[in-house]
Amino acid sequence: MKRKRLFCTLGPSSLNKKFLKFASKKKIDLLRLNLSHIDLNDLSKIIKFIKKNTSCNICIDTEGAQIRTKAKVRKKFKVNQKGFIHNKNEGIFNLYPQTVFANLRKEDTLDIGFEGLKVKILKCKKNIIEFKTLSEGYLENNKGVHLVNRNINLNFLSTKDIKAIEIAKKMNVKNFALSFTNSHKDILKFNKLLKNENKIFKIETKNAIQDFKKMLKYGNKFLIDRGDLSKDISIEKIPVAQRYIISEANKKKNKEVYIATNFLESMIKNSSPTRSEANDIYNSLEMGASGIVLAAETAIGANPEKCVNFIKSLYEIHKKNNKKKLLISSII
Repeated sequence: MKRKRLFCTLGPSSLNKKFLKFASKKKIDLLRLNLSHIDLNDLSKIIKFIKKNTSCNICIDTEGAQIRTKAKVRKKFKVNQKGFIHNKNEGIFNLYPQTVFANLRKEDTLDIGFEGLKVKILKCKKNIIEFKTLSEGYLENNKGVHLVNRNINLNFLSTKDIKAIEIAKKMNVKNFALSFTNSHKDILKFNKLLKNENKIFKIETKNAIQDFKKMLKYGNKFLIDRGDLSKDISIEKIPVAQRYIISEANKKKNKEVYIATNFLESMIKNSSPTRSEANDIYNSLEMGASGIVLAAETAIGANPEKCVNFIKSLYEIHKKNNKKKLLISSII
């Protein structure tokens, strides 16, 4: 059985000397930099800092074909409350990339962030869009936006992604992840752009699941982002999608599937996990996942080192029992 790998997302809780030295000691396979939360002007400085303080490899995780909010203030909306989306940088609420504004239509429904806010578009004018809320929630900056009722075409990489890739390649970064890989065509374009680098293709949309068999022909490493995927398919279908993707990948040689989102959500605040979280991780390994990705747990959580230690301990238990023969020594 191949060694299970562990990726950790860096952020305010972990982008420090203490955690980076810990990461080297624990042999974390990849340290993920999420471009959605990094200023392009800071990227080279961050990469230098990481390289100076750890031997772990860096992975640049692109923004990809995603709509995000640009909100100047955090605001709570109640049901049936009206609001406005402004073009460019006017008003308090814009969308990124800016090209999205012109593609929205009356009756479109937007699912914003993970706090339950949904809005329906009432009117579209040249520089302002009026909406009403279908459910209450908070409008916050830099949150993902899902267009519920239809698809619109977005570039597979943002302008920021392209500039970030150029910077990272010059600094000898060898690992890149393509967010919102929608089809095998996106894989072909990413492969052409990064011919000699290691590439991970993220499964976050219904389109990707539908095209996954073709995607396997052109990519070797995949990552299931269960958070964003649950915006495109209903959350109760996530376990089925996870099993399908891993099963199809395991039919082929040298294919890897990693899984992210909500593994140790409770440990963002608490010092120990729940029983259901432990089961989720172990069951994912049993399905054949190549490894686990920690996101908010290590980026903004209160206990990044404890999260890593817990995952590593589960890896060891799973390794002892990899022949499907439960060992009492793993329990007592």
